[in-house]
Amino acid sequence: MIPTAFEYESPTTVEDALRLLAEGGEDVKVLAGGQSLIPVLKLRLAGPELIVDLGRIEGLRGVREDGDALVIGATTPHHEVATSALVREHAALLVEAAGTVADPQVRHRGTFGGALVHADPAGDLPAPALALGASFEIAGPAGVRTVAAEDFFVDLFTTAVGEDEILTAVRVPKRTGWTAAYEKFVRVAQQWSIVAVAATVRVEDGVITDARLGLTNMGSTPIRPAAVEQNLVGLAPVGGAVEGAVADVAAGTTPPDDLNGTADYRRHLARVLARRAVVRAAGA
Repeated sequence: MIPTAFEYESPTTVEDALRLLAEGGEDVKVLAGGQSLIPVLKLRLAGPELIVDLGRIEGLRGVREDGDALVIGATTPHHEVATSALVREHAALLVEAAGTVADPQVRHRGTFGGALVHADPAGDLPAPALALGASFEIAGPAGVRTVAAEDFFVDLFTTAVGEDEILTAVRVPKRTGWTAAYEKFVRVAQQWSIVAVAATVRVEDGVITDARLGLTNMGSTPIRPAAVEQNLVGLAPVGGAVEGAVADVAAGTTPPDDLNGTADYRRHLARVLARRAVVRAAGA
């Protein structure tokens, strides 16, 4: 299907982009990589009068260090995140997750920030961002504000980014020396996650000393099972011990019930994938 007609602007600064958003009101959409927006336009599920393309704003792209954090520009492609030596060293979980997004073509066009703002509960980046304790830099008419991951994901396809705001960067605390795994269950290759579990752990002398987990597609937003993280501390990362520690990983979740699987089936998957993710992350 062909999209409805729209005006197109490609600003070179964040300030110009914000001005265009303010002038466009509710009939404007922001374009980053386009891997979420363009299909919606083609299906005529949205019909904006104006599209603001962020692709020419150089400051929104790239990975850099800033003290004890990595700063990932919002329009940085998935492929760049998945292959970044800095990300692998300091936030290995993002390398694991970004490498599973769709196919190589999408990973080269789709953007890190665009996927996070889209906030699809089956998307592969929100849960790792939550697990890593990321924070989000959002530019708007009143300046730049920073929102923690716990407050960024509001509901299904809804984040803290307002209609007149733009996500400019994601700050990820360095977890140097931590190992990670992202276990994703799908029926066919390159499908959205039916369920996935993100895990990053620190192991010292054969014992887990810290752990952070995130659940994908187990609710309308990503979920961090903090109680399970505490259960893992002090354990040797072997299957039996980990299996017991993650037994309640799906407690309190509200997974969807659809053609890909019932809610109970997804809860079972979450337990299985959590054990696999933790054991693989720990290298056992």
